[in-house]
Amino acid sequence: MRSTRLSPLVTAVVLALGSSAFAQQFQNQTSTRFPTTGNNEYTNQMTFVDLDGDDDLDIVWANGQSYSSAGAALKPRMYINDGTGIFTDETDVRAAGITGWFRGVEAGDCDGDGDPDLILAQDFNKKPILLINNGAGVFSNGSAQLPALTLSSARAQFGDVDNDGDLDLVLNNSGTPSRFGTNGRPRLYLNNGTGTYTDVATIPAANIAEQMDILFTDVDNDLDLDIFVGSRASNNQLWLNNGSGTYTKVPSTGGGMPVGGGCYSYDSGDIDGDGDMDFIGVNSGPSSQELLLKNSNGLGTQWTNVSGSISPNPANDDNDSRFFDNDMDGDLDLFVGALGGSDRYYNNNGTGAFATGAGVFPSGSDSTMDCKVADLTGDGRTDIVTAQGESGSFTNKIYANLTGALDTLAPAVKLTEQVVPGAGSGPFAVRAQIFDQSANDRGYEFKAGAVKLIYSVDGGDPIELPMKWVGAWNFRAELPDVGPCHEVVYHVVATDRAGNVGSGRDRTYSTEGCPVFGDLNGDGLVNAADLAILLGQWGGPGSADLNNSGTVDAADLAQLLGAWGR
Repeated sequence: MRSTRLSPLVTAVVLALGSSAFAQQFQNQTSTRFPTTGNNEYTNQMTFVDLDGDDDLDIVWANGQSYSSAGAALKPRMYINDGTGIFTDETDVRAAGITGWFRGVEAGDCDGDGDPDLILAQDFNKKPILLINNGAGVFSNGSAQLPALTLSSARAQFGDVDNDGDLDLVLNNSGTPSRFGTNGRPRLYLNNGTGTYTDVATIPAANIAEQMDILFTDVDNDLDLDIFVGSRASNNQLWLNNGSGTYTKVPSTGGGMPVGGGCYSYDSGDIDGDGDMDFIGVNSGPSSQELLLKNSNGLGTQWTNVSGSISPNPANDDNDSRFFDNDMDGDLDLFVGALGGSDRYYNNNGTGAFATGAGVFPSGSDSTMDCKVADLTGDGRTDIVTAQGESGSFTNKIYANLTGALDTLAPAVKLTEQVVPGAGSGPFAVRAQIFDQSANDRGYEFKAGAVKLIYSVDGGDPIELPMKWVGAWNFRAELPDVGPCHEVVYHVVATDRAGNVGSGRDRTYSTEGCPVFGDLNGDGLVNAADLAILLGQWGGPGSADLNNSGTVDAADLAQLLGAWGR
């Protein structure tokens, strides 16, 4: 019989493998992946974006202090990824001379030149800063293109609210003296197509106190951008877009949007797989618990409190959350960032019930103000980054996903707009809504050119058009004028960062201008006027020879009468 005794070397290997098997899925690798420069400043929020055009995700940090009174101005730090998740601070090269009291940062191509620009939301009644990209990831101050308004703003978001193809802006504004003010209203800035903005009053004229968050989402599945405003003063509000950028408030009574509690952040996602967007508000429930809201009717006008579906749901001082499919089983799991407590991970059972997942995220207290999820290391797994501020050492952290499931799931093309032609034959705007396995405030960070509209005319060769990101989960392209009397078939294809490809279903439309059989005078109708023409050509050749026999006769009359009234 062969001996089962293990040598000391084999025993050591087995023990090593055993210990790694029980290691946390996410591990703090801040010291080896983040630079020390600027990584101990008061950070309020961040965004992932490809600043330098190399197809990996960099990080921009919205730094600004202090809590209720302005401290010293700070730089918006820009960390550049080498493609493997090792970051270098290049702030002074890419955003020279820019400082402020920044609570939020988001990216979007505001001037239509194909590269990402940045909006920095400032607190303490100061004007936001718009940073314009020169195409190489170097930014200049373009704030002169914004309205001359000072705001106390916690967040700002890019999105096309009026379906004209450019990125508008929505911003929190609590008035004076800070984001804890009570005399300000959110602002909506419309883009003229070149990145120059005008303030418009199409969202509430009434003030909303202590606005902590603002986001674009689509709660009624009509492919336009609705607006949610999160208030720490129990005055959360949801505004529905009519499709042209004019908004109507969802009532807070009768099962409408609850006003909530002292929220710091809201996020939306389809928690139960029923095809509509639900909400989580951290700290917005009783005693600072999380408030989980289910979209009851799919129209965004009826909401059900299902906060008991989060277990446990402690009364912690939490600041942010993130939905993402950590285990790649097709549903959205949940990460919660805590201030002064331990960040927490919850697994979704597929129905929107969340339970703590063991062995996933390390315990330990810090001061998380914001959290984001994406594959930063290029290994096909979703990593987590937390922004730190308000207390502690202010050290922003990256948690590399070492043992989690690889992303093998294709993005879902949830909705594709159906072209319903009016007069003429184009061009026609087409929007699509695309979901993948992880989402941040700006939806999904697809690589440039990864979302395409593919169409063919009369069964011909397919033609590809790039689709532009236009806010939240929405992308947009324009089908060109293909001329009269053609059939167009089109669909959307999206490729995520892991290389998975998802495709939407075919949609079809016919362009106008096809001749009407029997319409001899070209007025679009077959009537007495056409009969008069036919009788005038009777017995000879002419346009009324509908059967091409060479003679206008009774056979042609029968065909014309058969088309009568078209």
